[in-house]
Amino acid sequence: MELHNLKPNPGAKHRNKRLGCGESSGHGKTSCKGNKGQKARSGSGTRVGFEGGQMPLHRRLPKRGFNNYDFRDKTGVINVGDLDRCFETGATVDEAALRAAGLLNNRCDIVKVLGDGEIEKALTLVVGKASASAREKIEKAGGSVQVPA
Repeated sequence: MELHNLKPNPGAKHRNKRLGCGESSGHGKTSCKGNKGQKARSGSGTRVGFEGGQMPLHRRLPKRGFNNYDFRDKTGVINVGDLDRCFETGATVDEAALRAAGLLNNRCDIVKVLGDGEIEKALTLVVGKASASAREKIEKAGGSVQVPA
């Protein structure tokens, strides 16, 4: 097999519809949109949940209870493999150091370290949470994890 022999699988590629290219194209005049109406207009369509002016379902249903979604703690997730790649041996890793290294960008209330990847450097971590596997890998490499109370 050579680069000049490569072909897509049969049926993987097909011609695009050539819309509005005259009657003989088979997709001329109304360009497969039928005759007139809202859906035939450019930029047409309705927003999600629109029911033609009828009171939409999400407004017909009663609203009850409390949802804590807006008030939840947002967790920033870091893997031990990323720590090994971005920090030198003996470094103290906290939220400020993670932001400086570019590992945390968004706003977060808690930083959690997960155990994906391998670590060979002894680091001192000062984070909100750490998984059991991450803690085990860090301590095995000679580092420590400090979780403030």
